Amino acid sequence: IMGDKITSKQAVAKFGVPLVPGINEAVADVKAAMKVAVEIGFPVLIKASAGGGGKGMRIVENTEEFESQMQMAQSEALSSFGDSSVFIEKYVTKPRHIEIQLMADNHGNVCYLFERECSIQRRHQKLVEEAPSAVLTPELRKLMGESAVNVAKAANYSGAGTVEFLLDEKLNFYFLEMNTRLQVEHPVTELITGLDLVREQINVANDLPLSFTQESLEIYGHAIELRICAEDPANNFLPDIGTLETYRTPSGPGVRVDDCMEEGMTIPIYYDNMIAKLIVWAEDRTTAIERMKRAISEFHISGIITTLEFGDFVMNHPKFIDGDFDTAFISKYFNPEQEIIFDANEEKAAMSVATWLSSNSNNNNQVKNSESKEESSRWYSERRSLR
Repeated sequence: IMGDKITSKQAVAKFGVPLVPGINEAVADVKAAMKVAVEIGFPVLIKASAGGGGKGMRIVENTEEFESQMQMAQSEALSSFGDSSVFIEKYVTKPRHIEIQLMADNHGNVCYLFERECSIQRRHQKLVEEAPSAVLTPELRKLMGESAVNVAKAANYSGAGTVEFLLDEKLNFYFLEMNTRLQVEHPVTELITGLDLVREQINVANDLPLSFTQESLEIYGHAIELRICAEDPANNFLPDIGTLETYRTPSGPGVRVDDCMEEGMTIPIYYDNMIAKLIVWAEDRTTAIERMKRAISEFHISGIITTLEFGDFVMNHPKFIDGDFDTAFISKYFNPEQEIIFDANEEKAAMSVATWLSSNSNNNNQVKNSESKEESSRWYSERRSLR
């Protein structure tokens, strides 16, 4: 049921789950689709019925570009999924992408494991995920969680699954789709709940009940994940290939790396270009961001271009720090040319500092260890184990 977007929308509508305005049936004729788009009102979103991962999806702003965009969406859907079926729905402006992690067993138990914020995207594909979201209130979290549970019940679902929603400026949420699998970003949920989702999946497969109840679940701290992909952010995030000449991962308290890479391995063009996931956990969001910045600085990769520096850009951006962003974050704030200039200036500054330190090394060696309490306190607060 949930493998097809149209079928899934029809199923969840019976349970009162909010849907984005649009049609819940496939359309192939351009003129018929255009009529629907005009009735809904532009901008609209053309989406592949059997799609996922941002493929077969086009935002259309007006009637003039509708036909060409629909043809491209159908062509991409056919090549990606073997099915050119598309449907039309209203495009929600300034949306946030919020998803709810579910776990269900074969004994009638369905629990929501809170939300993940996945709004930092390129080509409708996620790059940064965090849990919990910076904007959800406890009341809204409960409402969205219960709606996600209803989605699972509509499909008589068991195992791990994720229900994706769009959240608009007024905090109205709309069902997008259900992913009937364990997703890439599941580690952030594991870190804030203390659960091993893979173990829970195995238990469900063995017909065991869930090891927890909804009432027993709590959110502990904050977690952030950065997808490290072999692609060039300065070149529209196009894939990059080559050999991993250097590959050294960070470590320390609250830092997790999920990968399968080693130095000397070749990154080919035949597979998904994600090579690792960098995940951090901390007591609060501010500390988690600082920890991610430190972990990124200690993750050394050469031989290919990756999204590491882009991740650092996100962690340092005021809008991300304030939690004031949506799925258009990259198009609004990321200017590769400016970032390249900034990096060049940083390098010059670093060289100047290195020269100054070298010239003053003799004087520095003569300084006795007479650290003040204030300096000691600063050293303590910035020590690696806290970051």
